[in-house]
Amino acid sequence: MYIYPTIEIMDGKAVDRVDGSHETPAAFEMSPIDAARKFAAAGADCLHVVDVDGTLQGGRHNADLICEIIDNVAVPVQVAGGIRTTSSVHWWFERGAYRVCLGTAAVKDRSLVREACAAFPERILATIASRGTKVVIEGWREETSFDAIELAKSLEETGIVEIVYVDLDRDKNPQEHSLVKTMNMGEALGIPVISSGTVKTLDDVAILKYLPNIGGAIIGRALFSGSVDLEAALVTSRVSYTPSRLI
Repeated sequence: MYIYPTIEIMDGKAVDRVDGSHETPAAFEMSPIDAARKFAAAGADCLHVVDVDGTLQGGRHNADLICEIIDNVAVPVQVAGGIRTTSSVHWWFERGAYRVCLGTAAVKDRSLVREACAAFPERILATIASRGTKVVIEGWREETSFDAIELAKSLEETGIVEIVYVDLDRDKNPQEHSLVKTMNMGEALGIPVISSGTVKTLDDVAILKYLPNIGGAIIGRALFSGSVDLEAALVTSRVSYTPSRLI
């Protein structure tokens, strides 16, 4: 299982969107570029960088900073946030992005997803965020009628390489709820699932590793706060480890 440290950037700062909120995001003291260098030095498999302003408005709002990260770390960088046109997909790959994640566009524009997958095979992911069982889009502000698992199944047919799954109820429900929802997503799909925001402790890394079809874990808050050490998480994701609790 791969570990993806995530850096969510809003107004040039690394932030934490507690409960999926954009109203009062908590800004971390560490700058995005310093965080990227720290995670890369610790051995990160790949960085997951999100233009939060892009998720809210579409388009590129922190592109210069994200490009600086791409140019200054020696690990691959996958980019998400506000990528809603074919030209934007091409723009990011031309600037060195390793992979691109489509969120709102994956729900609203299936032809775009297919075109992107055809142009860049094995390099396009879809991000599905849900509250309850329903998918939310437009920076997690608009609830749709789509069931998260059913939407993920339909996206498999477009050629995407993996699903990034975000359970937005993760901060208000017991941790086991998010792990079970993630497990259900993995069991339903033929392509790997990357769990986003589920890891709060090292035990969560160990549990995710043994869930069916979980290909990776995106970790942000736990790394910035120090509740999870990246080097320990990387070791845990690769070797046998017995968690202190089970689902």
